Amino acid sequence: MKHKLTALERSWVLYDVGNSAFVMMTSTIMPIFFKNLTAAAGMADYESTAWWSYATAVCTLVVAVLGPILGGMADRRGGKKQIFTFFVLLGCLCCALLGWSAGWMMYLALFILAKVGFSGSLVFYDAMLPDVTEDGRVDMVSSKGYAWGYLGSCLPFVACLGLVLTAEQTGLGTAFATAIAFVLTAVWWLGATVPLLRRYRQTHRAEGTAATAARRLRTALRELWDNRKIRLFLLAFFFYIDGVYTIIDMATSYGKDVGISDTNLVLALLLTQIVAFPFALLFGRMADRFRTETLLQVCIGGYFFVAVFALQLDKAWEFWFLAVCVAVFQGAIQALSRSCFAKIIPKEKAGEYFGFFDIFGKGASFFGALLMGISTQLFNTSKAGVVALALLFPLGLVLLRRSMAAESGEERA
Repeated sequence: MKHKLTALERSWVLYDVGNSAFVMMTSTIMPIFFKNLTAAAGMADYESTAWWSYATAVCTLVVAVLGPILGGMADRRGGKKQIFTFFVLLGCLCCALLGWSAGWMMYLALFILAKVGFSGSLVFYDAMLPDVTEDGRVDMVSSKGYAWGYLGSCLPFVACLGLVLTAEQTGLGTAFATAIAFVLTAVWWLGATVPLLRRYRQTHRAEGTAATAARRLRTALRELWDNRKIRLFLLAFFFYIDGVYTIIDMATSYGKDVGISDTNLVLALLLTQIVAFPFALLFGRMADRFRTETLLQVCIGGYFFVAVFALQLDKAWEFWFLAVCVAVFQGAIQALSRSCFAKIIPKEKAGEYFGFFDIFGKGASFFGALLMGISTQLFNTSKAGVVALALLFPLGLVLLRRSMAAESGEERA
């Protein structure tokens, strides 16, 4: 059956289930725990939101710089699995240590390292996709990764949430219960990685040696940039994913700033994971009938509505409504962007090209988080950053349409 996954594809999808538990924590309990630490230290809400934005910007910048270099090395020596494993172990270890940090600065440092591990692993995880499946199945496999990631992350998250919410009744205390939750998340993440490490074999490799990888970066960048379709797609991706990633990273902090309670924040974001599951699968199926870029345009339009609606958000039901709207498009826009890029690049250079893909994605996240932090401090309100983010979606849409009009392959600018 066309939609039945192979054993290798299932193992690849399972990693999304594992790392999505960490993503869920970064969107809910981790920023809430950080806000509580900074509040105890006497820091204003808007200041702690800015610090969280800067931390997000730093970790994305680190991975953006390292991604193409390490990706090029992995392409040439077949080292995707080894470098992927390093980043997974870094992320899991620092995630487990978060709850034992002494003060908000140490917590922020460990969070940056954990996020670097997570984001770095995704560079090579995404680059594995051409080795895992074929072009005719890539939209479906990529979408199932996000879909099952959303649903699968709910199980450890519910367990972690139960620990935290019942901490006083069980006598654990909120701080200790949260520390255990971070450890459980790390264990789940690592455990879901094992099947992929056992089954994955790198089948596409570029010519050359690891020693020449760094010198190839300039050539690879020129080749990438000379391909008009890829260039325009990456520029479009930079702008629209900027808003997507920033909304994901900053939703909880923004919700707290406008007065939404911790319970409503966490439960609404849990609902997002559940609702995102069927819609990610739906968009994956729709890719059989519609052009991938067409579906991406629908998602961009949906996110523009989300950003505009968020400007007047000040009630719990509005945050719940917004969470559902985000869920409809969140998995689809990421999965289809990944699969669309995988189909238009040389398979033997997937690590290198996905390194650049990650630069544009993480560069956008860096820019968005920095924009959010600076505008929040300048105007003393988080809504100032949302205005700027909303304008990025139309820019991304225009560039995506230009990419669609460009010829595939070797069309030169």
